[in-house]
Amino acid sequence: MSSFVPKKSEKDVISIRIDSDLLKVVDKTASKSDISRNELVVQCIEFALKNLDGGNNKKLFN
Repeated sequence: MSSFVPKKSEKDVISIRIDSDLLKVVDKTASKSDISRNELVVQCIEFALKNLDGGNNKKLFN
């Protein structure tokens, strides 16, 4: 039987400035998706980077 070893993934705290109207859309979308604002923003950034330049950046992600 394998054992469970909890581990913390490494994350950094950042601060960004975002237009108030865009933030409202982000919050509404996160709420509808039942995820946090942070998780939505991270997923959007990952999606955008993976699809930048015709998807050539997919290899940057696991």
